Amino acid sequence: MSLPYFKNFGWDVHVVTVNPVNSDLVKDELLYESIPDEIHVYQVNAFSKKWTAQIGLGSIALRSLWFYLRFINNLLAKQKFDLIYFSTTQFPICALGPYWKRRFHIPYIIDFQDPWHTDYYKHKPKSERPPKYWFSYRLNKFLEPIALKKVSGLIAVNQEYIDELVTRYPELADIPSSIIQFSTSQYDFEIAQKHQAAFTSFFKKNKKIKIVYVGAVGSIMKESIVKILKAFKSFIDNNSSFHENIELYFLGTSYSPNGKGVPSVAPLAQRLGIEKYVIEVTDRLTYYNAIQHVKNSDALLMAGSDDPNYIGSKIYNYLYTQKKIFSLLHSQSPANLILIKYKNVTLQNLEDNQAEIDDSFSRFIYSIANKLPEDYQYIFEALQMTKLQCSLFEKVISGI
Repeated sequence: MSLPYFKNFGWDVHVVTVNPVNSDLVKDELLYESIPDEIHVYQVNAFSKKWTAQIGLGSIALRSLWFYLRFINNLLAKQKFDLIYFSTTQFPICALGPYWKRRFHIPYIIDFQDPWHTDYYKHKPKSERPPKYWFSYRLNKFLEPIALKKVSGLIAVNQEYIDELVTRYPELADIPSSIIQFSTSQYDFEIAQKHQAAFTSFFKKNKKIKIVYVGAVGSIMKESIVKILKAFKSFIDNNSSFHENIELYFLGTSYSPNGKGVPSVAPLAQRLGIEKYVIEVTDRLTYYNAIQHVKNSDALLMAGSDDPNYIGSKIYNYLYTQKKIFSLLHSQSPANLILIKYKNVTLQNLEDNQAEIDDSFSRFIYSIANKLPEDYQYIFEALQMTKLQCSLFEKVISGI
């Protein structure tokens, strides 16, 4: 989202990414429309998953690591660069930072949009751990200190991420760092609007109230999803006038390739006897199709995990639409500090008892038709977040 704005602050940007043919995830060709013409974009190759899968290796970061090393070595040798900025959750790539800093004398920054090495799943049942957890846990534990030993600056969406890193690596307390939230770009909403006719709509063609959740669910969201569904059941049981007038949509709920996702919400709805109201689509939506569904909804759901550091980048696009939002997050989630500022958000904590959640959810549904105050202000514009990024960039390069 920052790419359209870097030039405003005097930065010429070169982006190196993996050729999308090497990924089996959902691709959104419209993302290219959000990249200004002056941005230099290069694509590197990756070892084919067709072959690496035979030894259990699917990670796009690991499959592309050698190609990143070779290409960027050539790029840095030919041109002068002031800074390397790692903005990805494919963290193994960041382990190349110390090598480039040593060889080319270029500082590097790592942006922690999620934790890298974490013990979050360590005490979870095996059934709730990600695939290949044993390997990825040890790989992350090995690579993180390599990348952070010589890092020049840190960005994170959450102060807790920085604090945890400083606890593990005390020397990081002496380098520049900044807490920069996710944001929303008006350009993205304009692109979605421009291409809306080309999107597949998962909404049923009726005039029912459509309340939408967009994003993966999985086991870490189960508690909040169950509580939301129970609250919905309580509302339906006590409000017969809504029996034929409301639907819940859970879209893009699986991380699996399209066509291979296993429903995680629909079975819960069936157990509660509310399956007629709940529509789940496991296939991932493209970014702009997700935006269009959020725009066309009547209201939105924000469900969280039991991880107190979970934020959820979707809240920024949610808030931008000015739709009514029902949020159920851990009481310590930093997202609550953001959401509580907005009058269109009904905020409950995951630890609240079910009766409180039921009552709050009922009030949320009845509030959907109410207009927002005219002084509604959205403060997480991408331009402002980019300004903060560039401010940190300047601090880092001035210290070299």
